[in-house]
Amino acid sequence: MRKKKTWYKGYCNFIKIFKRKIKYVYLGEMVEDRAIVLSNHVGASGPLSFELFNKQTFRFWGTHEMNGKFKEVYAYLTDIYFTQKKHIKKPISKIIGVFAAPFMRLFYKGLDLIPTYHDARFYRAIKDSYNTLSEGQSVVIFPEASENGYFSNLTAFHAGFTVLLKYCYDRGLDLPIYLSYLHKKKHIHLVDKPVLYSEIKDKFNNRDEMARYFCNRCNELGKMIENGNLSVK
Repeated sequence: MRKKKTWYKGYCNFIKIFKRKIKYVYLGEMVEDRAIVLSNHVGASGPLSFELFNKQTFRFWGTHEMNGKFKEVYAYLTDIYFTQKKHIKKPISKIIGVFAAPFMRLFYKGLDLIPTYHDARFYRAIKDSYNTLSEGQSVVIFPEASENGYFSNLTAFHAGFTVLLKYCYDRGLDLPIYLSYLHKKKHIHLVDKPVLYSEIKDKFNNRDEMARYFCNRCNELGKMIENGNLSVK
């Protein structure tokens, strides 16, 4: 079970000084202690929203480079995150990376990140996630395909989370799935009504179909916020 260390709590409180609070709106109930939460990424805003403005403590999936040493974090930020995903020119990315890497590395160290890989080591993340869920803690996953950047209208979801759902179900964990959408400009994080994996697993022919369904529904949540179809107290 992940527990936030004292230094990390102080670090998060410091970050809050510079971040406007996110309002969480639930179409159903609040997230259970043992669940899968899917969300759009919105750069670093997605993890920050859950970590800074949610009462619960989660564990997160994230690229393994962010668990590495300073050199690995810097390389990922400058070669991939800032340039490919945020579309910042490489020379500027290198300068920003010098200042951003130490802070990002500390943040992700405090997250106790579940590292993900694009090879057979991916199953380490599955087993680690299963153990976390078995202990009664929820796991947050950002499955959007962000290779070309982050967009308000999501283009696709990677299907890795469906592997975890089936893995857990086969071992007796029928997990509720909470889909959410963070609207950065309106400072609203909308969380959909949960669905059990057992309720939807037979509705799709394959993993990609299930991932596409959740991606489309996530975009619907975003449009609900954009169009003001919410009663926010």
